[in-house]
Amino acid sequence: MTNDPNWKLPSVPAFSLTSPDFTNGGELPLWVRGAAAGGEDRSPELHWEGAPAGTRSYVLTVFDPDAPSGSGFWHWTLIDIPGDVTSLPAGAGTDDALLPAGSARRRNEYGTDVFIGAAPPAGTGPHRYTYTLSALDVPTLEVTTDVTPAIVGLRLRPHIIGRAQLIGLTQTGTDGAPEPIAAPPTS
Repeated sequence: MTNDPNWKLPSVPAFSLTSPDFTNGGELPLWVRGAAAGGEDRSPELHWEGAPAGTRSYVLTVFDPDAPSGSGFWHWTLIDIPGDVTSLPAGAGTDDALLPAGSARRRNEYGTDVFIGAAPPAGTGPHRYTYTLSALDVPTLEVTTDVTPAIVGLRLRPHIIGRAQLIGLTQTGTDGAPEPIAAPPTS
């Protein structure tokens, strides 16, 4: 697959990341899309289990490797999720009251720290929105508040002990409206 979001990441044990709002490889709900793309810029509910022993915190990122930027597009970065937390409610990407105590949002591609909903350019086909939850062996990631997602990735790299991923799809038709993802043909 092109633009593999795991390219050059260390191999670590996998654990489970799920959402009641969409299935892995399935279509994102309309409300997860960006407001300018017909949605609400609302992050989905997430649940995880099976993280490795020794997990002291998590970092969650949302990345679109299919964005026509040459380097993808970071939609959300959340650091310092306590190691005993196993879920995030829908809307946590923009509402501090819904975040676990101690966790903190960091910059996205627009330079803000809130969740940016999916908004693939018209006619570019389905985009993969990769939700990656990295289990870390440290309680906090020592980064500044204005740090970019790339620097978060560099700082968490030596501390990753497990990874869970969930991919949601969405696309925009040539008319600019959300377009359903065609099901693959069955044989």
